[in-house]
Amino acid sequence: MGCLVSTPKDSGGNRRRPGNIGEVSVYVPGLRIPKPVDFLQSLGGHLSKMLVERLTALRTCIVVMAGQEAPTITRTRRKTAAQHGGSTLADLHQALEDYLPVLLGFVADGSELQYKVQFIWENQEDDAEETAMFNVWYEVLSVLHLMAMLSFAQANLLLLPGTSADGYQPKVSEESRRASIDILLKAAGYLDCAVRHVLPQLPSELRRNLPVDLAEGVLRALCLQALGQGVDIQLGMAIDSTKATLAVKRRLACEMVKYWQQAQDNIMNLPLSNGWGEKHQHFVKWKYIEAKAAAYYYHGLILDEGNTEKSHGMAVAALQAADEYFKESKKACEVFNAAHPLSRNPPLWGTMKYLSEKIPKDTSSKVRINRDLYFHEKIMETAPTLPDFALALKPDEYQLPPVDPSWNENVKLSHIGINQVKLDKR
Repeated sequence: MGCLVSTPKDSGGNRRRPGNIGEVSVYVPGLRIPKPVDFLQSLGGHLSKMLVERLTALRTCIVVMAGQEAPTITRTRRKTAAQHGGSTLADLHQALEDYLPVLLGFVADGSELQYKVQFIWENQEDDAEETAMFNVWYEVLSVLHLMAMLSFAQANLLLLPGTSADGYQPKVSEESRRASIDILLKAAGYLDCAVRHVLPQLPSELRRNLPVDLAEGVLRALCLQALGQGVDIQLGMAIDSTKATLAVKRRLACEMVKYWQQAQDNIMNLPLSNGWGEKHQHFVKWKYIEAKAAAYYYHGLILDEGNTEKSHGMAVAALQAADEYFKESKKACEVFNAAHPLSRNPPLWGTMKYLSEKIPKDTSSKVRINRDLYFHEKIMETAPTLPDFALALKPDEYQLPPVDPSWNENVKLSHIGINQVKLDKR
């Protein structure tokens, strides 16, 4: 059950499309923005006045804050002061968390109320300007998506390098890196919950008509993006650690390849044809290629530790593959940044700063040494297969919250027939 209304892109809407989103470490594919809902008109006589007013206040707060934050939230300047009465990433995230338990009262015990209210959200990656549905699960799905995107935005801010104490080398503190991993795992948890527990609640017809922003492939790709970027940060921390072995670094790099490969498999065949969506696909492709450069580099170094001609030949082939993927990743990065909305790279740090210096240098050195030692035909022309490791990083387990107790009060009031909402007939 539930009706669908979509507004096409040529309907004269005013979808928020910034021309430039600044520096990007974690890509946020725009924010879906809720439109106002008249709970009084839809629920008059069904809910207590107190509950209708609470729902209205909670959602109106989200509408206002999201509308104020959307034009700036994907711009990567750090906010030094709260805007519009304290509207910040954390405030908006908290407002969504406060709203969700009250919202879930609509679906308790299979209530028909879940089909009474039309929820409208402005899309970003879909051709349709906005999508409206008479189904509370659509609203729950949209809330979880927005919570995840706010987490992405927060992680992006944490991962933009600041000037170090010596005033020379841009750095991201270990504290920020660890905090960003935690945030990305939470975002993955919201998205995993959306796929496994919320999407199945929607009738198949409505699932087919969801905006592409909320398509299962996009949600899965975003979840995998969060995990892939988490492993990328872990690899950077391993590179900085004197205790981390080559084997540890190779494993992390190979896991990163699998996350990004799965993300690409989920997103590449979806109709993401507008600015945000097309840029999203470019981001996933870039990070997948970049991950392969890292994996082949560390695989090559380990193979070169062997004592046979074959292992040295395989090492050279792996390092050459790393060098080729590294060059290809730089081109893919340029394509991503040139796609609208425009973006740019922050100063290099972490994994790619290290590898941008090491891959060309080590590849050239190892190729020259091994070709001096062995005949050219001993060098493999194709890269060896990367080792296959089980994926260690998992989404945080997120469960939908219990229904807010205010719904119990509503049941009591409805039974005794007092304090019911009366429609304003003026």
